[in-house]
Amino acid sequence: MSTIPAFGLGTFRLKEQEVIDSVTNGLELGYRHIDTAQIYGNEADVGKAIAAAGVARKDLFVTTKIWTDNLGKDKLIPSLKESLDKLRTEQVDLTLIHWPSPNDAIAVATYMEALAEARAQRLTRLIGVSNFTIAHLQQAIAAVGAAEIATLQVEIHPFLQNRKVVEFARAQGIHLTAYMPLAYGKVMTDPTLIGIAKAHQANPAQIALAWSLQQGFATIPSSTKRANLESNLAAQKIVLSDADMQAITKLDKGERLANPDFAPQWD
Repeated sequence: MSTIPAFGLGTFRLKEQEVIDSVTNGLELGYRHIDTAQIYGNEADVGKAIAAAGVARKDLFVTTKIWTDNLGKDKLIPSLKESLDKLRTEQVDLTLIHWPSPNDAIAVATYMEALAEARAQRLTRLIGVSNFTIAHLQQAIAAVGAAEIATLQVEIHPFLQNRKVVEFARAQGIHLTAYMPLAYGKVMTDPTLIGIAKAHQANPAQIALAWSLQQGFATIPSSTKRANLESNLAAQKIVLSDADMQAITKLDKGERLANPDFAPQWD
């Protein structure tokens, strides 16, 4: 898979048997894009579930992310090798810088160059970034070139549409991946999404996912329930009207859920 599959399975907050079950069910249902990270503490269990599923490695797209402690020039590649061991693979499909270095203690160019070197060593097929502001993205582009950045993964859902960053990334030709597309389930209780869902004989989660996919984002919802994993996958078949899309656009409240104390100054 040379491009990033539009639909994937997020594993944030899933641990041990819970993540094994989620990935196992996901792969059985047809998911082929699995997203994990060093800080999730579940790479080994994700690797175990993938190995047991028996899906050919070439048919899978596996993403991991370098944690902020490992952004130093001498740490990034060894940490990625450790991730590969846990994931039981010689190469991941995509490696992202999970967050910019807190307080920019380490220059963006330092870790982007190390990430590019990891790719040159064939530890990862593609490289990208996550939770970057426009300023961080500009520095990353200056370091490795926009064409080398396979995606920018950021929080995008109906209540946080992150338009400034989205527009900037698109102007540079950088693809976007939307994480937390269901806003931790908050989409399920929104009256607008409930109304649109009824019209499409769907559920609000499927509508939120269809909205994301229709904008060309890759989207990576997570779920522990097999029924929800299956239902989320079906969102790919829903086509929203312009009126539906516009109604959802109006739900933007700048409501950010992933905002740790080390987060950058958002745009």
